[in-house]
Amino acid sequence: MTSAELDRITGTAFRSFMRDWATGVAVVTSTQGAAPVGCTVNAFTSVSLDPPLLLVSLARGSRTLAAITASKVFGVNVLDDRQGELAKRFAVGTGDRFAGTPHRRELGVPVIEDVLAAVVCEVEWCVVGGDHVLVLGRPRWCSRERAGEPLVFFRGGWR
Repeated sequence: MTSAELDRITGTAFRSFMRDWATGVAVVTSTQGAAPVGCTVNAFTSVSLDPPLLLVSLARGSRTLAAITASKVFGVNVLDDRQGELAKRFAVGTGDRFAGTPHRRELGVPVIEDVLAAVVCEVEWCVVGGDHVLVLGRPRWCSRERAGEPLVFFRGGWR
């Protein structure tokens, strides 16, 4: 493939390609001052077991990213297949996404109640990747909260 062919791949074409890749869904959380902030992500993965490291990808203009870079800590809350509405609330809108969302603090970071699993991380580093920032985190607390089936994002919808 020539570089000219590579240059013809648009964001729309790439998004269409990625629709066929099923991913788990999580809410990334942090704090902005004393206020909890968060957003829905499907770009989250483990990077290393020794030492434990994970990576999340956040939009460059995200309030959650701004809070994470300021506080140097964040949480990842793994959603179950009944939490599509919660995923939508944290994916859109500019209001208080935590209004009516039961949560607690672990190491000062908001952890949403009734999720499958949660982890709290310290930021190791951040790197810009196009219109997103990759945040590498070192887990400092984690818990498998309960059993259940994960919420999955596939072909533009939650399942």
